[in-house]
Amino acid sequence: MNIIQLKNLWRYLSPRRKKQFYLVLVLMFLVSITEVISVGAIIPFLAILTAPEVVYQHEFMQPINNILNITSSEQLLLPLTIAFILTVILVGIFRLLLLFVVTRLSFATGADLSNDIYRLTLYQDYSVHVSRNSSELINAIIVKTNTVIGGIIWPTLTLISSLIIILAILGTLFLIELEIALIVSLGFGLLYFGVIRYTKKQLRENSQIIAEQSTQMVKSLQEGLGGIRDVLIDGSQKFYCDLYRNADSPLRRASGNNQFISSSPRYIIEAIGMVLITGIAYKMSLQENGLVNALPTLGALALGAQRLLPALQQAYSSYSQLKGAHSSFQDVLKLLDQKLPQHAIRIEGYKSPIPMLFENEIELNNVSFRYKVGGNWVLKNNNLKLSKGSRTGFMGVTGSGKSTLLDVIMGLLSPTNGKLLVDGQLITSENRRDWQAHIAHVPQNIYLSDSTIEENIAFGIPKEKINHKQIERAAQQAQILSLIDSWKDGYQTFVGERGVRLSGGQRQRIGIARALYKKANVLIFDEATSALDNETERVVMDQIEGLGQDLTILIIAHRLTTLQGCDQIVQVNENGDLKISSYQELLKK
Repeated sequence: MNIIQLKNLWRYLSPRRKKQFYLVLVLMFLVSITEVISVGAIIPFLAILTAPEVVYQHEFMQPINNILNITSSEQLLLPLTIAFILTVILVGIFRLLLLFVVTRLSFATGADLSNDIYRLTLYQDYSVHVSRNSSELINAIIVKTNTVIGGIIWPTLTLISSLIIILAILGTLFLIELEIALIVSLGFGLLYFGVIRYTKKQLRENSQIIAEQSTQMVKSLQEGLGGIRDVLIDGSQKFYCDLYRNADSPLRRASGNNQFISSSPRYIIEAIGMVLITGIAYKMSLQENGLVNALPTLGALALGAQRLLPALQQAYSSYSQLKGAHSSFQDVLKLLDQKLPQHAIRIEGYKSPIPMLFENEIELNNVSFRYKVGGNWVLKNNNLKLSKGSRTGFMGVTGSGKSTLLDVIMGLLSPTNGKLLVDGQLITSENRRDWQAHIAHVPQNIYLSDSTIEENIAFGIPKEKINHKQIERAAQQAQILSLIDSWKDGYQTFVGERGVRLSGGQRQRIGIARALYKKANVLIFDEATSALDNETERVVMDQIEGLGQDLTILIIAHRLTTLQGCDQIVQVNENGDLKISSYQELLKK
């Protein structure tokens, strides 16, 4: 953790949050002033208890005596007692207010960061997502952002507040008793400096363990719970339990070590502080008039120490937390450093893209693609034209690049070489959303959220904006209307996490209904009918065929019969080449 990283974090805060941080800084200074007042107020209060005549006759008290009409030293006792009590209450109120404000601001800032990371991540190109591990992202958005709240934002504010209070109290103690205050500040300062030097390496190592193992924990949970059917069938519960334990144990141990390191100096410092106060009291008792004259000063020093020691411990504890969260903080900053694509800036605020002109054809012009520099070519120097309103099938062995080809056509992947053109217009990162507004995609593995049938068909649309008539029309075309109507709750039936309460065929028909609800004029089916029986598949395809000639359909299928109604069939070969045939030509082979 260093100042540069905190400056980087500061860049990502909204203007509103920055203003709030400045206001908190002002509040910190006010709290330090009240601390000084409370330490200073103990001197006249103890003096009136031990030597009331001296206080009564002091020239500073004469205007107060006249205002309050005080004629004897005994009459000073009650007003000064009340004043001291009010001072203590005022200090408590300010400290409580500071705690409340710092807590609210820390967690509100953490929420902003978490939202920003999620937003930036969702808007990244598809090529970025396929190269990442979702466990890492989920861990960073949830766990590591919480670590930044508790290990960076909160400790930084606490450290600043503690340092301001420490300086204010030390300044007051220097005015009261310079020699003793100097000895105390140097002694405590050197002790904490030694502890920091001794624990620095351990805190850094612990921060790396926490950052790495928290990701492994999320990964083991995702894999174990995500594949629960296979886990139960294979009896591999122990494997995933061990995987979780091997990540969880070192993480908890490192977190516990950090907690011990940040808290342990307190007990040593408190013991040394008590010894010093006792020694000072003994030394002062040997002076003339003993403790009577020394008691106010001794009380101020004791109260100052009582305020100073917790502030010192808070400062050190905050420093330890900052060092312990270093690695997680770096990971969060990397995600905040993600650039928001230009097209995302245009559509921020849920503004719908304006569909680009599409009246003639989609064209691949000498397109090649590979996922990384130096990697194998998935597609190589391919040319393909897809007329508007045509039906095109795609076939090929597993891994030949069929889905990659469609990802390029959909604008999810940009060609490594060559061009994707729509009516002669080049598709770029700036206008791809305008092209994708035409497209509805039905993958082989349909993702269903743990919500209702209606919400899953109108996926990504706020519930209050769902068009129910359009939902019914899409369900009818996807051959699932009668099934939904037979359920007790109809469209309000919950499908369970990832659609676990539905069969494979039912999930795919909901996926098809989702695409049809969108009213897109380019439908892409990536083996979307593979889980349907032959009869249902034929009925669904007939329904899709009847949607109109303006609808352009692209279908990946393993069964040749699925592509019977296609105008052309594109065979994707393992060497990245394309071969165009008709259904009849393939039937003869």
